Amino acid sequence: LFSSKRYSDTRAYSQSKLANIFHAKELAMRFKAEGVDITANAVHPEFIMTPLMWYTFYIMRVLKFLSSFLWKNVPQGAATTCYAALHPSLKDVTGQYFVDSNKSNCSAYGRDPELTHKLWTFSQELIDKHSPS
Repeated sequence: LFSSKRYSDTRAYSQSKLANIFHAKELAMRFKAEGVDITANAVHPEFIMTPLMWYTFYIMRVLKFLSSFLWKNVPQGAATTCYAALHPSLKDVTGQYFVDSNKSNCSAYGRDPELTHKLWTFSQELIDKHSPS
């Protein structure tokens, strides 16, 4: 969970997206076990053309320029999130990963149930440690 490597905004961003996948998978499993009729899915964050990129590391801005044909506008970037949250055909679909409004496979790390549980447990311990009694 912790790296001895120097901080990298790109690595931190990637790790946060992996954590989103873990969180959705763990929630889906827990909701299902509890008989709760709520779904939890993860979506690819997309490459969305926003001013946020100007606040990232210089190399990312260069990559943005070189790969601009891959980037989406805001409505296009939001489409997969809206699809996963609202499409009637996904009413009972949970614990999945979506890219471009299609069910997809996430990385091998994102499919590791041990890492998923490890992050959940670590997060719960942090919450318990820092919450008022």
